[in-house]
Amino acid sequence: MEHTCCEHKTKVRTEEEKRAIVSRLNRIAGQMNGVKRMIEEDRYCDDVLIQLSAIDKSIKSLANLILDSHMHTCLIENIRAGNLDAVDEIVELFKRFQ
Repeated sequence: MEHTCCEHKTKVRTEEEKRAIVSRLNRIAGQMNGVKRMIEEDRYCDDVLIQLSAIDKSIKSLANLILDSHMHTCLIENIRAGNLDAVDEIVELFKRFQ
């Protein structure tokens, strides 16, 4: 079995996974630049807040994608290797999401 995680806390992603994540990050950066322009152009607060809400949803969606991948690769591999501390790490991650 190919390991995607190791004791050095790294995650090997496929080129396809990297492209998908970077694409989402680029969209989020574009959204942030759009909000910056809105502020510079004195746009109405409601419009800015709507865009910030969209950015928040985009970030949460990306975080969920990465978390899903983490649980299906790193967590499983750690448990199979006998590293049950990985479960505590997941619990801490969920606490941060709240």
